Amino acid sequence: MIASAWARGMAMAAEQGSGFREAQTRFVEMVFPEQSNHYGTLFGGHALSLMGKAAFVAATRRARCAVVMATSDKVAFHEPVRVGELVELTAEVTRVGRSSMTVTVDMVAEALVSGERRLAARGAFEMVAVAANGRPIRIPSSPSSPSSVSSPSEETQS
Repeated sequence: MIASAWARGMAMAAEQGSGFREAQTRFVEMVFPEQSNHYGTLFGGHALSLMGKAAFVAATRRARCAVVMATSDKVAFHEPVRVGELVELTAEVTRVGRSSMTVTVDMVAEALVSGERRLAARGAFEMVAVAANGRPIRIPSSPSSPSSVSSPSEETQS
């Protein structure tokens, strides 16, 4: 029952063309009652799960291989997120090492009616590129270029 908008980030990427940065990921989630604590705000564990998901996608898009989370570090909760609000997560790869990456994730809360936005949480995640056997592998030095996105009408004309 979670409302996701993964396609929003992909649509933004297609519109931006060559300015697209694969290492950045954005998505939006609606906060529903089953995701809240007894105060009527987003449960911290669920917030961490969303942030981990954003870090995973950003790291995978950069490495273009399987990745796992090694650590979550410096996660700070700044403001509560109330039921009925949106959270927009922005994840960006900020460091690339031999087999690991640091991904910084910002979670911004938005009140739907007023449009008020505020930083709710920020954290850093260490992600490691792994082979099928689970052992760390080297991350390519430069990300592969984004594939072009074609419209449905272009596909039918081919």
